[in-house]
Amino acid sequence: MSLVASFKHPVADAQFSFRRILKALSEPGSIVALPEMSGFGVLDSASACVLLTLIDQDTPLWISPRLNDDVLRQNLRFHTGAVLTEDPSSVSFALAEGSLDSATLLAFPCGDEMSPELATSVIVQVESLEGGKPLRLLGPGIEQSRVISVQLPDAVTQYLLNRPHRFPLGLDFMFTCGEQLLALPRTTRVEAC
Repeated sequence: MSLVASFKHPVADAQFSFRRILKALSEPGSIVALPEMSGFGVLDSASACVLLTLIDQDTPLWISPRLNDDVLRQNLRFHTGAVLTEDPSSVSFALAEGSLDSATLLAFPCGDEMSPELATSVIVQVESLEGGKPLRLLGPGIEQSRVISVQLPDAVTQYLLNRPHRFPLGLDFMFTCGEQLLALPRTTRVEAC
């Protein structure tokens, strides 16, 4: 078993991470820094922070095949008690990278009219939060508009531009790179620039 240390300061770092994640979700398109820590296997620091902060034994997690290795599974089970599943249609959280496809995105729960909060939060580890296709963001938490250029998987870009679910349904996204996080909740409207 190859366990990796969790947060350097478990309580303080978890609280700080939670506040930063909330800031990213409440100000869509803003980049926030999370505490530096060792990732689990191929995970970067920010992805590990998000998982350690938000995942527990009551939140089923789907992991994309390219990230799903023994080191990650062992550490998630040890540090969070996460319920890992290969069925994307029954998860609260999903962890993915650049190979995420449209069929998988559409399989994730998007909530329902009475319980939109049952939608999946998708954490996507990307190569960079800059240098990708420019997208304009509008909606709550954005004064006028905000432009981002995250290097997104094509399936995610298409999902954001042509959301297949009517609000309040849909997926929430968190994009991580290194120690940085950028979030796009389902309340954010996305347009091509």
